[in-house]
Amino acid sequence: MDELHHECGIAAIYHLKSGGISPLVPRGKQPQDADADDLQLRARASRLIPGMLLDMQNRGQLAAGMTSFNPARLQLIQTHKDVGGVAEVFRMNHEEHYRRRMEELAGPAAIGHVRYATCGRDDPSYAQPFERHHIARSKWFSFAFNGQLSNYPELRDEILQTTDFHLTRETDTEVLHHLISQELSENSEIQPRELLQRLSERLDGSWNIVFLNARGQMFVSRDPLGIRPLCFAHEGSLFAAASESVALTHLGFAESSIRNVPPGGAIVVDGDSVQQVQFAESPAKSHCFFEWIYFANAGSHFDDAGVYLSRKRLGEQLAARETIEIDDDVIVVPVPDTAKAAADSMAFSLKVPSLEGLIRNRYIGRTFIEGNNRADKVRMKYTPLPEIMDGKRVLLVDDSIVRATTLKELLLLLRRRGKASEIHVRIACPPIIAPCFYGIDMSTVSELFAPGFMEGTVITEEEQQRMAREIGADSLRYLPVDALADCVGLPESSLCQACVTGVYPTPSGTRLYQKAIDQASGPNCNSASAENGRRIYG
Repeated sequence: MDELHHECGIAAIYHLKSGGISPLVPRGKQPQDADADDLQLRARASRLIPGMLLDMQNRGQLAAGMTSFNPARLQLIQTHKDVGGVAEVFRMNHEEHYRRRMEELAGPAAIGHVRYATCGRDDPSYAQPFERHHIARSKWFSFAFNGQLSNYPELRDEILQTTDFHLTRETDTEVLHHLISQELSENSEIQPRELLQRLSERLDGSWNIVFLNARGQMFVSRDPLGIRPLCFAHEGSLFAAASESVALTHLGFAESSIRNVPPGGAIVVDGDSVQQVQFAESPAKSHCFFEWIYFANAGSHFDDAGVYLSRKRLGEQLAARETIEIDDDVIVVPVPDTAKAAADSMAFSLKVPSLEGLIRNRYIGRTFIEGNNRADKVRMKYTPLPEIMDGKRVLLVDDSIVRATTLKELLLLLRRRGKASEIHVRIACPPIIAPCFYGIDMSTVSELFAPGFMEGTVITEEEQQRMAREIGADSLRYLPVDALADCVGLPESSLCQACVTGVYPTPSGTRLYQKAIDQASGPNCNSASAENGRRIYG
């Protein structure tokens, strides 16, 4: 509801020299395409990247970009990136512009990225991939990054303490760029396994990487905790990897071919082979549970758990805990769009209708909206349907509450224009009581809604009722923490639940959390949650 945003999504494609031309590579519609030779057809593999990024647009709408490698081109590595959605950046709605761009970026290997900033400004220079030009092909590379380095401040300060080094952007991606460049400067022949091994000794947080150099060498890697998802597929002469499995199925890969990059593992690809290597041990997993609840495409399946089925089980758990009397005037209404699966499942279990009483304007996206305040923007973004809700007792299902500012305005809208007689808010997630330092844009305690009402880490009925009065609902109910693992379908020990428990899987995350607590409780903090921050976290 509060428009949580994820750090990024990454993609990679490689058409190997060996084997025939993959049937998944687009053949093209121009007359000259019919006469294309094998090299030209392999070079069309890069055209698959924009479509893969579109399948992951849910992971970031701020910027997009791609880098391709083509040994038949003077510019061996070529990058195009900009601020905007994927269709805007690649001019996909203008066939001639898009075709020219794809011809410029033609190559048998390519990597891509979609971005939402949790670190750094809304600026074209922050768009990824990041490319490093060099006269030596082994040191000329491009890479893209999904995640967030929780020890970024320490790494940045360490770099800047060397008087000859300088950083031009306030982003952990540039720090990672510097660290990779440093390793290559010391040993230009360093192998991906050793490079990643050395990086893993210095990095804390979530860090999935796709890398491509001017020799045509590629790797895709996943951090040792596996915080963010990363899938890959290899059929015949075509290899692909993406943050969402749905991006691979849409290319045409068989479900049986799609696998997870193991935590602490990497897939290394060149023009001739695909190899899996392990660069770091992974004694424990910390998959972000929010991937299944909110971020991931509902059609994706990764780490042995399907996104849609996880959301379906969330709704079943909500239904099992429902306390209001169910009769003919009760309906379930989802907050579009990620809460729909949970809402439908809840309604089915309760044997009541699940109706789209709230319509979202899906064409606004990240466009600037004129308006005097948040209420104006909510009215432009959502349209309540009184013909659905008039006189009804509404079970309004949402995936989470972070700040509650948008939710308050939405509930007012549902009462005034939707004419609902009662609104009972049901959240398919536990209360968010702690910030995320691994790639979700919530980094302070004081901005969170729940800590200002909770005396402990487990919410009570009285606290939920106080929250309901604050947001203007007749009642409010969260899903408990102990229901998450069963809903996702993974052991609790393999999930990162830091934002709902305050227990972080890495040392830097724990340190940043304590710092966030101190800031929320400090003398300059006038937040309503400061006093409760001391009780919960101190």
